[in-house]
Amino acid sequence: MTPSGQLSSAATGVDSALARMRALYETLPPDDGVAVFNRVYLAVTEALRGRIADGYFPDPYATAELGAVFAERYLAAVDADAAGRRAPACWRPLFQLRGHRGVRPVQFALAGINAHVGHDLPMAVVDACEALGAPPHAVQRDFERVGRMLGLLEDRIREELMPVGDVREIGDALIHLAGAWSLDAARDAAWDAAQVLWRLRELPHVYAAFTDRLDAGVGLVGRCLLTPLN
Repeated sequence: MTPSGQLSSAATGVDSALARMRALYETLPPDDGVAVFNRVYLAVTEALRGRIADGYFPDPYATAELGAVFAERYLAAVDADAAGRRAPACWRPLFQLRGHRGVRPVQFALAGINAHVGHDLPMAVVDACEALGAPPHAVQRDFERVGRMLGLLEDRIREELMPVGDVREIGDALIHLAGAWSLDAARDAAWDAAQVLWRLRELPHVYAAFTDRLDAGVGLVGRCLLTPLN
């Protein structure tokens, strides 16, 4: 069983991420594309923090570690963009189109989830496993439970952020675009990528090439998800 002191220490990283996401929530305009994703991710992280505390995860310490390093990758990308530095390719479409009036809120939310799950999640699994001194299979059960939480949230996102009223001109296009991306498929691909990355750690040049291709590929999907519809 994980000592309570260890769990408290790991959960501090999640609490720190939550504080920074709440600060973004207070400062970003509500219709900003990053703000839309941030609201979604804040809800996910708050739910994750509650489940860590109530014993939902088989290894709450490992889950807290994964949750903290996962969130840090998103926040680091936000910080890089705010400072005028080059953010990872997976995040650039969202940052570049965050104010486009032809992009709908559900598109911003899905593009952010695509970047975070498709690229940041496998990288975070490796980061967490290195910190824990354990291979990916040691955190697989918790990874899958986090995935189930995200799946429930994806349904909520699609229900709450899809436009209502008269959307005859863009309705079919938006439904098609949103339906073309799957969180389940992205999560499965992230797990496969994490296992590959874990095995490539001793081949730095190959590791770097793989991560670059992963970043670029996820960014391309994100750009498609953010196709302006009017």
